[in-house]
Amino acid sequence: MPSGSRSVPTRPAAQGPGSCSSLLFGGLNGLTGWVWGTRAFGCLHRKNHKTPSSCSRSPQHPGLQRPTRLLTPVASATALVQPEVEELEPTPSGPGQQVADKNELGRLQYSLDYDFQTGQLLVGIVQAEGLAALDIGGSSDPYVRVYLLPDKRRRHETRVHRQTLNPHFGETFAFKVPYVELGGRVLVMAVYDFDRFSRNDAIGEVRVPMSSVDLGRPVLAWRELQAAPREEEKLGDICFSLRYVPTAGKLTVIVLEAKNLKKMDVGGLSDPYVKVHLLQGGKKVRKKKTTIKKNTLNPYYNEAFSFEVPCDQVQKVQVELTVLDYDKLGKNEAIGRVAVGAAAGGAGLRHWADMLANPRRPIAQWHSLRPPDRVRPPPAP
Repeated sequence: MPSGSRSVPTRPAAQGPGSCSSLLFGGLNGLTGWVWGTRAFGCLHRKNHKTPSSCSRSPQHPGLQRPTRLLTPVASATALVQPEVEELEPTPSGPGQQVADKNELGRLQYSLDYDFQTGQLLVGIVQAEGLAALDIGGSSDPYVRVYLLPDKRRRHETRVHRQTLNPHFGETFAFKVPYVELGGRVLVMAVYDFDRFSRNDAIGEVRVPMSSVDLGRPVLAWRELQAAPREEEKLGDICFSLRYVPTAGKLTVIVLEAKNLKKMDVGGLSDPYVKVHLLQGGKKVRKKKTTIKKNTLNPYYNEAFSFEVPCDQVQKVQVELTVLDYDKLGKNEAIGRVAVGAAAGGAGLRHWADMLANPRRPIAQWHSLRPPDRVRPPPAP
């Protein structure tokens, strides 16, 4: 997987209480549980950086780059990366030891506890060992997605750990579930390899039927990762870039391309186009749309749309992209949606955070489409 490029700011920007930089990053800290390094503020004054383009096709808009993550995690039960969100006995393996057998996926250490006063299940993702290497360089960029079946929509994710097969996570997530209902739930801890420019690959997962767990005392356990079952029908992927200019209060969304879209027409193709909505307080306040691409499941757009978003409002808006199949005679049908913003989760939150960390620069990323009724973020406070 391509590695991100590193940028060093030339001079710091003002960080006073009323400065634009404090407005940009202060709100994100509270929403995501991430603390931004002071080097991120210097990005407000960088100019004339040339970096390679990021999506699979070219040419593209100049300056497209893979950003450097300038985040330091805050691992606690309350500081969640995603506020709204998705059995064999272990065999010994030493730290730093790479998996020898290609059938071995690695193992995960986790903790479980139930707070009877608040009615919350506390799930701790401690560490993983000997993960399968999915990147060309013989490593992976692992993170863990945690959810309680049958509800896959309310989930949490750890931060991404770069180029390691033995990550230490140290993050705890809380699920509000009455104790009497826990017996019918199944805890899923799925380990993924993060890839900004293609679909994130599943390394493996651990499933724990809660009916088999004694929550009378805290649990700390190791489990071997098992191959993840086949996921639900794929809707396709979309690549777009985000660019924010704080001084001008301008947010630009460039819809670049989509691939492997779901077949919607009788002939096995689709006529896709993309709607871009700007939401504030959960309501659509602006909308744009691309041209229609006929008879294709892999459309290329490279179309830019700009929105006026003042610096003090950038933490209160979300951007929603919906891919639709055009039908000349009937109703246009939505194929899938993607939401990005400070209140989004997973890849949508990471993309937004990277945009804010790199002002004035287009930041491109691939996103997997999700069913239209599952992705809209909650209203911003």
